[in-house]
Amino acid sequence: MNLRELVSALNDFASPALAESWDNVGLLVEPSPPHTVNTLFLTNDLTEEVMEEAVQKKADLILSYHPPIFTPLKRVTWKTWKERLVVRALENRIGIYSPHTAYDAIPHGVNNWLTKGLGACTSAPLHPSTAPSSPAEGTHRVEFCADAEHLDAVLSKIKDIPEISCLTTLPARVEGEEQTRVSLNCSQKALLEVVALLSQNNLLYHKTEILLLQKPLLPHTGMGRLCTLSEPVSLSDIIERIKGHLQLPHVRVAVGAGRTLESPVKKAALCAGSGSSVLKGTEADLYLTGEMSHHDVLDAVANGISVILCEHSNTERGFLSELRDALAVHLQNKINIIVSEKDRDPLQVA
Repeated sequence: MNLRELVSALNDFASPALAESWDNVGLLVEPSPPHTVNTLFLTNDLTEEVMEEAVQKKADLILSYHPPIFTPLKRVTWKTWKERLVVRALENRIGIYSPHTAYDAIPHGVNNWLTKGLGACTSAPLHPSTAPSSPAEGTHRVEFCADAEHLDAVLSKIKDIPEISCLTTLPARVEGEEQTRVSLNCSQKALLEVVALLSQNNLLYHKTEILLLQKPLLPHTGMGRLCTLSEPVSLSDIIERIKGHLQLPHVRVAVGAGRTLESPVKKAALCAGSGSSVLKGTEADLYLTGEMSHHDVLDAVANGISVILCEHSNTERGFLSELRDALAVHLQNKINIIVSEKDRDPLQVA
């Protein structure tokens, strides 16, 4: 497949618009076009060892779940390992694409895969995603009616306010008088200026309607998952299930205050990777994630919530095999898709 055609298909599989605002997703490194992709190489982390593997396996595009370019690069030299990744990619005509939190949000993504380690359960996003393009602009809609005497002056001043969009005017008949109905979208900041302007004229202000533009929630899409198990299971059994699902000999466990390893788990909140900010404040019997800060673990335990930590990328990497199969179907088996054998979590128990 042509690289741009493939990137478009990957974006259809999981829209980059679903990624968190702080994230760096999409096509990060592009060889000079035209560029044909015969082999797509999947990895959780793009290290130098993994890059060498991709070169040896003649990959044309690396899909790295974590973006290897996150903070801006001021130069591309041989000095740092992330700069060397870019050099090696371009030297060998290998593109780099990263989905990261877009794959966290989608219903068929990383967090959904992680829920399978709990056993039979139902799940819902902890922080649901909203439709990224509805409405297109603004947080509020303001509508008001004005007569010919005031219309031009008001519109002139409104057009000088930044962050105004979708400004429209339509003829209207109000209480038997010919007027003009004005509608506009604006940001929260611009709303204050619009209201201040309209409030200077009591007649305009009393005819003003302000609507909050709320984007519709996307079903089964968003960050984290709150899982309700079909049957309560002891914490010790859940630990064994998680270890089996992630193929780990060990996990770290903090038992909630007033709980034991035999206490039942009915509700579990989870987040792949680093879950503190996503899980915080959620009522559950268990938090499952890769890593949390020491103090966030203490807070959870004090609230009677047990915590299972599996190390950051251990809660993500196993998804790659499932992703390979899903992408093969999505891409109609047009390209060869392989999973890295060198990719691993940097931490181990010594």
